[in-house]
Amino acid sequence: MKYIKAKQILSSYSSGDNWFGCNYNMNIYKGCNHGCIYCDSRSECYQVDNFTEIRAKENALLILDKELKSKRKKGIVGTGAMSDPYNPCESKYKLTRGALELINKYQFGVGLLTKSTLVLRDLDVLLKIKANNIAMVNFTITTFDDSLGKIIEPHVDISSERFKAVKSLSDAGILTGVLVWPLLPFINDTEANICGIIEKAAQCGAAFVITYPGVTLRQNQRDYYFAQLDKFFPGLKEKYIKTYGLSYECLSPNYHKLAEVAKETCQKYRLPYKMSDIVKVIRDANPVKQLSLFD
Repeated sequence: MKYIKAKQILSSYSSGDNWFGCNYNMNIYKGCNHGCIYCDSRSECYQVDNFTEIRAKENALLILDKELKSKRKKGIVGTGAMSDPYNPCESKYKLTRGALELINKYQFGVGLLTKSTLVLRDLDVLLKIKANNIAMVNFTITTFDDSLGKIIEPHVDISSERFKAVKSLSDAGILTGVLVWPLLPFINDTEANICGIIEKAAQCGAAFVITYPGVTLRQNQRDYYFAQLDKFFPGLKEKYIKTYGLSYECLSPNYHKLAEVAKETCQKYRLPYKMSDIVKVIRDANPVKQLSLFD
């Protein structure tokens, strides 16, 4: 694995009112080899060259140790939005595990976003973090169909395995959520798919579910996505161009119906589905009710 120089690991503090209550963002790895055909992180605006090559930030744990030690405000450290913290390299190098140990050391919380069951390896550290703050794991699950998942997310654990991980973490007392996004127009944007995922998430003990019936496309991300449509779904690229042109946001033609179905299914299983309600669930799960934590 290659290393790249870095001066900073944590972002500046934010209130945490959005994005699952996280106050800091952390990226130890750069790039991702999951191969998801829709990944927004390929977009030019993120300036990630050789996106499929995983690189680690040099001295990441030493930098993170200094940063956590110097932070005046505790909070939740989120990671996984740009690069999955449990990529295949993590099995060997254990940088994410090292980061979790530091987060526990300084009594911060953590919000992990992943598509990998490798997170189960670190359950012991997550339980230690949970004793003093928030320990949360969110799984992106876009399809209830494992065979379709192998096409649109070729190099990650299949959805059925991710559901098992949701249950294992939930049973252990870790706050676990399911992100049903993106729902690709004309591919997995069906009522059956949404209902299947939400129902299974509820059965596995998920604390909340959030959905997005659509996909965003921009710059070279769109080019890559269209190339994959040509490869696996012949003729669908032309349907996208006719329906959306070069629009950034490509909502499902059944967006309003799917949103209503998702809402009704979540309500049926008493699962929060609005970000404001999800943030409240996360904050209420804090074992130490310190007002300063989210100031």
